[in-house]
Amino acid sequence: MGEANFLRVNCRDCGHEAIIFERASTSISCSICGATLARPAGGKAQLVGSTIVDVLE
Repeated sequence: MGEANFLRVNCRDCGHEAIIFERASTSISCSICGATLARPAGGKAQLVGSTIVDVLE
């Protein structure tokens, strides 16, 4: 299994930047507006309301 990284993402609704674990096992919400940024998908989290800005290794 490959290494898991952290992702710097932007919320599509408010533009807030957050750092999330790419293999998150729970839903991740934006701390500013509450929009869902990612949900668990059995492996890598599925980004639903965010876009990747950077991959942190």
